[in-house]
Amino acid sequence: MRLSGSTVAVLLAEGVEDLEFYVPYMRLQEEGAQVIAAGLALTTVRGKNGLVIKPTATIDTLDPGKLLGLVIPGGWAPDKLRRDPVVIDLVRELHVTGKTLGIICHGGSVAISAGIVRGRRVTGSTGIKDDLVNAGATWVDEPALREDHLVWGRVVADIPDFCRLLVETMVEKHDRR
Repeated sequence: MRLSGSTVAVLLAEGVEDLEFYVPYMRLQEEGAQVIAAGLALTTVRGKNGLVIKPTATIDTLDPGKLLGLVIPGGWAPDKLRRDPVVIDLVRELHVTGKTLGIICHGGSVAISAGIVRGRRVTGSTGIKDDLVNAGATWVDEPALREDHLVWGRVVADIPDFCRLLVETMVEKHDRR
């Protein structure tokens, strides 16, 4: 229970990649974190592969000062999330304050819109590789990587590597508080 007393949010919107949402969500719970399923609204969403997810909070109610970190799963949800200024402001604020950001697959499109990828090594789905590079990042073909407080994952198959780095990073941040 290395994350007991910590709060982490996992973003979601319609079409979120089911496993990229649920596996980190459950893995962080396993470590003792209070995990919030944060949506654009409190309405139930359907994951890309059909799982039904009920948000426990709206993104606009999250208090960045109380979060240890944030996870941005992929799927089709990032295309909806990146259009919301509240999401972009939250990601920027967490980034500036050095909170852990876990970004997997197409979740990188939210990071692009938040303007936090320039000059950084990143990974993610090859579907957004050109977008990441055009935003000034250096895309690398690795299952998962960490640069400072940013943890990147490539695709569903890489979730174990992503979660391992995500938990390690959050435990470090948790232990420094």
